[in-house]
Amino acid sequence: MKGEEALARAILRSADRCYTVPGYPVSDLAGRVGAAITANEKVAVEYALGDSLSGRRAAVIVKHVGLNACADPLVHATAQGLRAGVVIVVGDDLRAAASDVVQDSRYYGEVARVPVLEPDGETIGPAVEAAFEASETFSRIAIVRVTPGLLDADVPETPAPRSGREGSLADPGLTMAGRAQAADRRTAAMVAWSRTSPLNRYEGDVFHAVTVYPPPADPDVLARILEAGRPFLREHRLLEPPATTGEPERFSARGYSRTFCRDCPFHPALAILSERRMRTTCDAGCAILAMNPPYRVGLATYGLGSSVAVAATGPGIALAGDYALLHSGLAALIDVYERGLPLLCIVLANNRMGMTGGHPVPDILRYIAWADPVVCAADDTGALRRALTLPEEGPRTVVIKGTCPEGAHHETLEYRDL
Repeated sequence: MKGEEALARAILRSADRCYTVPGYPVSDLAGRVGAAITANEKVAVEYALGDSLSGRRAAVIVKHVGLNACADPLVHATAQGLRAGVVIVVGDDLRAAASDVVQDSRYYGEVARVPVLEPDGETIGPAVEAAFEASETFSRIAIVRVTPGLLDADVPETPAPRSGREGSLADPGLTMAGRAQAADRRTAAMVAWSRTSPLNRYEGDVFHAVTVYPPPADPDVLARILEAGRPFLREHRLLEPPATTGEPERFSARGYSRTFCRDCPFHPALAILSERRMRTTCDAGCAILAMNPPYRVGLATYGLGSSVAVAATGPGIALAGDYALLHSGLAALIDVYERGLPLLCIVLANNRMGMTGGHPVPDILRYIAWADPVVCAADDTGALRRALTLPEEGPRTVVIKGTCPEGAHHETLEYRDL
């Protein structure tokens, strides 16, 4: 059979859901697995992360330039963690046969510190399953890089049984700096994983590298290896695992956590979410503080504009600022409404970038009128109680309008482990 068919069979065995933005050389592959087409590649990865939070494995199939749009949630997931495996299958158009540019996707392994596998014709099935296992073992997204040569080659089918592993979200007791430190420790463990993988093998004097990031062999071996595209392995043959520096920072050791401003207009809404034990995905920006005491309603965060799509396939409630929605959440909201997915999207609208100096933000309502949002004043507790409920079906957007007090700053609270 052709490599494309073998790869499709492997994805269908290992993944529960598939998403795509089609493009050469992986358009036909995406069709073979019935991947859902999304508004853009970033939305696809966010849906996959939501599936992961819900315990479902998910694959995202994109071409090389599409991987660029995935960069923000890809990098965030390394520190924030995941549950079920998420794998991006990326097709590199090595000769720009149907693309504007040539790009080597293996470099995203270094950028995001994620495992990258490049199967050959003998290892397609085991490599796809190994990518999902690595995603779960190291609690981050994994990448499978494929090229037209592999997709068009005649290959044997090499099925691999599905494992029952599970990843984990970042320890909520860790600060953001602590989460990055903990992720570095798992990155160091990835080096040993790559070096000992049975997918890498010698055939005569030829070394076949499948786990291409972290580099899988001694420098002298990688200096002689044949590669499709740029000399990635030769360039990285001297790579060392990140050094560990003490224990990952915890709130309990640091002694404090950060929360919303003392006079934040959104305290009533957050109190209702906490009282009702409603768990949300949080956007970067002020919404991320909902993960901390005293509210602790945030389950996960995967970057600016990410909460909408992650929540739609995850916990069902997104908490975003108006700027996060304008920045890159609108595409996800459009996609969610097009699919009719069950979602409560809560927008904290203060017309400013609260985390970056209070710069002005346009009125969000003019851009989402098509969603027929419910609009509440931040101090109207009765309206908030009626609006902040899960929709019976499909999506609902609630815009909470408030004005931040001038000169206010986020509060620093003594940390108490409840």
